[in-house]
Amino acid sequence: MKKIVIAVVILLIITGGVFAWQKSKQPTQINAGQPFTVALDWTPNTNHTGIYVALAQGWYKEQGLDVKILPYSGNTSPDLLVSSGKADVGIGATEGVLEDAATGTPVVSIAAIVQHDIYGLIANADNGIKSPKDLDGKIYGGFGSSYEQPVISKVIQTDGGRGDFKNVTLDIEALQALESHKIDFVWVSAAWELLDAQRKGMHVTFFPMIKYGIPDYYTPTIITSPKEISQKKDLLKKFMTATAKGYEYARQHPQVAAQDLINGAPKGTFPDPGLVIQSQEYLSKNYADPGRKWGLQDKADWHNYPQFLLDSNAIVDSNGKPIKSLNLDSLYTNEFLQ
Repeated sequence: MKKIVIAVVILLIITGGVFAWQKSKQPTQINAGQPFTVALDWTPNTNHTGIYVALAQGWYKEQGLDVKILPYSGNTSPDLLVSSGKADVGIGATEGVLEDAATGTPVVSIAAIVQHDIYGLIANADNGIKSPKDLDGKIYGGFGSSYEQPVISKVIQTDGGRGDFKNVTLDIEALQALESHKIDFVWVSAAWELLDAQRKGMHVTFFPMIKYGIPDYYTPTIITSPKEISQKKDLLKKFMTATAKGYEYARQHPQVAAQDLINGAPKGTFPDPGLVIQSQEYLSKNYADPGRKWGLQDKADWHNYPQFLLDSNAIVDSNGKPIKSLNLDSLYTNEFLQ
C-alpha cells in the first residue's frame, strides 16, 4: 500500500511538471490595447507633435490604447473620416467644423491645438507689396474654400484697400507657386510655411490675420463625431489624457518633442529637420497661453470668428446656399480635458 501511494505521488509530480512545461511553451498573450485611429489634416508637422510625443513616451499604452495615425490623403478630409466613423478623431479647422455643421455632417472640436490664430498672408516683397492694401489687384493662390475671399478682403480693407484681388486655385505647393512668381500671395502658417520661406532665402512679407480685423480663433483643433462622443466617452477621455500630456511635454521640451516627431513620422517626411526644430520652438510657446492648460476652448473664440464667417456668407449648405446662423455652442466641448 505504501508503494502504491509513493507511485501515485511520483506520477502526480511528473504530470504537473509536464503540464507546467507545456504551459510555458504556449505563446504569451499580450494585451495590445483598444484600437484607436487618428486622421491628420496634412502630412506630419509640428501641429501634431503632442500626439507623436505621447506615442513615443508610451502614454497611450498606459491608457490601454493602441493608437494608429492614418496615412494622410489629399482626397479624403479628416472631417469625412471622422463623421463616417472611419477615424476616432482627426485634426480639423474651425472653418471646417462650421462647414460640416452647415452641410449636415457635424463634427465637434474637443481641444484647441494652438490657442491663437497664427496664420496670415505671405507675399512676394519683390512685387512692391509692403502692406495688405498693396494686395489689391494681385493674384492670390487659394485652396478653393468659400471662406477665403471674405477673410482676405477684410484684411485688405482694414488696411485701407478695396479688397479686390484675383483668386486662383493652386494645384502645386503654396511656396512653390509663390517662389515661381505664378502668384503674388498665399495664406500660410507662421509656424511652418513662413519659416520655410525664410530658411530658403525667399524675400517675403507676412501679414498676420488677427492684426487686420479678423477675430482670433483656434488653429487647428482636434475633432471627433457626435456619435463617438455618445458611444466612446471613456476612450476619448483616455486619448485626450495622453494627448494633453504630450502637448504639455512639448511646451516644456521643444527639442526633445521635435525629435519625437521626426523619429515617429514616415522616413523622408522632413528633408529639412532644422525646420522642424525651429517650428517646434515657435509653436511650443504658442500651444497655450502662459499659466493656461493646453487644449481648453472658450465661448468667445467659438462665436466671434464663426459669426464673422456666417455674416460674410462664407459658410454654405449642401446646396451652396449661405447659412446665416448655427448653434455655435454645439461645435466644441472641453468635456474630455481633465
